[in-house]
Amino acid sequence: MSDTTLPLSRGTLTGRLAGPFWLLVATVAAAIYFREGLNALLAAWSTPEYSHGPVIPLLSAFMFLQELKSEPIRSGPVNRWPGIFVLLVSLALGALGKFSQIDDVVAYATIIWVAAMLLISFGWEQGRRFWVPVLHLVYMLPLPGVFYYKLSTFLQGVSSELGVWFLNLMNVPVFLDGNIIDLGVLKMHVAEACSGLRYLFPIMSFSYVFAVLYRGPRWHKAVLLLAAAPITVLMNSVRIAIAGWLVQYLGESHLEGFQHFFEGWVIFMASVIILFFLAWVMLKLQDSPMSLTEALDLDFSGLWPQFRRLGLVEASKGMIAGALILVAAAAAWQMRPVPVPTQIDREPFALYPRTLGEWQSRPMERLSDAVAKTLGADDYYGASFVRSPNEPSVEFFSAFYKDQTKGGTHSPEICLPSAGWEIARLDRVDVAPELGLSEPYRLNRAIIQKGEARMLVYYWFEQHGRHVAWDFEAKLMLLWDGFTIQRTDGALVRLTTPIAPGETEAQAEARLQDMFRETIAVLPQFVPGR
Repeated sequence: MSDTTLPLSRGTLTGRLAGPFWLLVATVAAAIYFREGLNALLAAWSTPEYSHGPVIPLLSAFMFLQELKSEPIRSGPVNRWPGIFVLLVSLALGALGKFSQIDDVVAYATIIWVAAMLLISFGWEQGRRFWVPVLHLVYMLPLPGVFYYKLSTFLQGVSSELGVWFLNLMNVPVFLDGNIIDLGVLKMHVAEACSGLRYLFPIMSFSYVFAVLYRGPRWHKAVLLLAAAPITVLMNSVRIAIAGWLVQYLGESHLEGFQHFFEGWVIFMASVIILFFLAWVMLKLQDSPMSLTEALDLDFSGLWPQFRRLGLVEASKGMIAGALILVAAAAAWQMRPVPVPTQIDREPFALYPRTLGEWQSRPMERLSDAVAKTLGADDYYGASFVRSPNEPSVEFFSAFYKDQTKGGTHSPEICLPSAGWEIARLDRVDVAPELGLSEPYRLNRAIIQKGEARMLVYYWFEQHGRHVAWDFEAKLMLLWDGFTIQRTDGALVRLTTPIAPGETEAQAEARLQDMFRETIAVLPQFVPGR
């Protein structure tokens, strides 16, 4: 089905302004409807990891105008209805995020809305060619928490390993324990802020734009695009190594000044220089060498006339329909009945029993302020339970979150390696058949080790009465529960016991399972189900 311009004369003021008017209506209505997502973007952009965010739409707009140069002004019937379909998809995804109270999902929906408006404005045949600048908008979005923490932990580990390798090359005595670099005189913790994520996102965005403007072979573009992540990790590792060298030979007093200087723009510019050098090398090695200036499309002329073409947007049936759909969606959301906040009936962990069957607890030390801030829990509790003086203890830890959309549970699979523990084995198991439970109880069973010390760990996620082993599954349940029952609370539960010298895994597991039975009997008081 095709769509044509409504019979408005282009020669009259009404005819000239009709298209831009409906585009403006659609944009304002979208800003109202996707407001939670836009607020989530602004909040993310205020953090160091996503501070590059405001630049991304500007770069996408530049690439769009560059693409528009090669697109002629078309007249006659064009198919705009695929854009209406994409618009409905964006509204549906936005509604899912709004009802589930996960604002990041609403933010993701805004990119689909941008694609929809391009398809409606230019039609399917022409609008689909602008996928490159639309896809670039992904770089302005905050990563889902579960992906962020997994990626951060991975980069911390790689940066630590490479940093120590560089230090060994510089003959600096060093020992690596997880993400802790022990220099003897100082232990440097490669924390989340040192993972390199705050450099990775802007450098990947730059490499994307660089590859788009690059006129060399396509495989050159692919290399430039894929090189961003390794270059970032390399430069971050070099930064860590130089910091270690300074501590070793010049003292700790030089470390703080170096860290303030050698981050942010210094890392970014060094990575950009490496990208340019990589492109220069590839250009020189091809059969017909080119200079970088010849290979990059840096022609900024003609952008203003392309921008003015937006004033030629037609008041098509598709544009008017899209604008009215957005107005209706925004109005419907504003007029919806305000849901009553769900009251969570739970006991605070301060009232957690000190005696569970034969087990007596010895309260563990409170987490440091820095660790508690990283954990981000609304309530947490840890205790060491013992059954007899001659038997190893079982440590209980649980963190409860009233609203997991603002961060939520951190998987031990992420946290343990950063503390120096190696996960020797990790299985997702259902312990219900073995323990005679009436309903499935899936959890993670892990063997962790550090040096000669070995421990057996059970951990799982409590999601409104469901016991979930996989953190991705827990996030999907969070999305569903937020949509259906307007609850986004949840908890992480962990039980840990040492595998003593001369003790078998089966003996340690029998002890852990006994404590597990006692734990799940009282846990619903502190982590409520539905």
